[in-house]
Amino acid sequence: MIVVVLLVSLLGFRALGALGVSRFASWSAAAAHALAVMLMMTGSAHFMPSSVTVMPNYGDLVAMVPSFVPFPGFMVLFTGVLELLAAVGLALTRTRRIAGWALVPLFVLLLPANIYAAVENVTFAGEPASPLWQRIPEQLLYIGFAIWATGSLAPAARDRVPAQG
Repeated sequence: MIVVVLLVSLLGFRALGALGVSRFASWSAAAAHALAVMLMMTGSAHFMPSSVTVMPNYGDLVAMVPSFVPFPGFMVLFTGVLELLAAVGLALTRTRRIAGWALVPLFVLLLPANIYAAVENVTFAGEPASPLWQRIPEQLLYIGFAIWATGSLAPAARDRVPAQG
């Protein structure tokens, strides 16, 4: 479901760019905003009460924290804040690159919880967790998407050498 949100948002923002909305004129800008939408969705889940059943909630996310991680409730809230901050960082052009690089270690650090959820059959909103074979490639997709969408591999404009002609 999260991948669908990411891809539909990407296509929606890019369509707006094709219609003349300059903010979404490039694929990478549209992708950064799509990733921000995804992170707003996933980050907000960290604060949802257990009575919310249409999406994962705080209780679901605490259940997916492996036992070796201290203070699971705090970690769920902390990572939720980080996801929401990253979403804001992606939406702002000035902070997009740093948000992209900050997301890489965050997505790597979230991987053990995703593996644990798949292996231990943790449920989310009453539904079984997606299988392990799906979760690891998804995390890798998000890492790659964060790097590509934020232009983190391209040199900053101030670092580029103008072409000699």
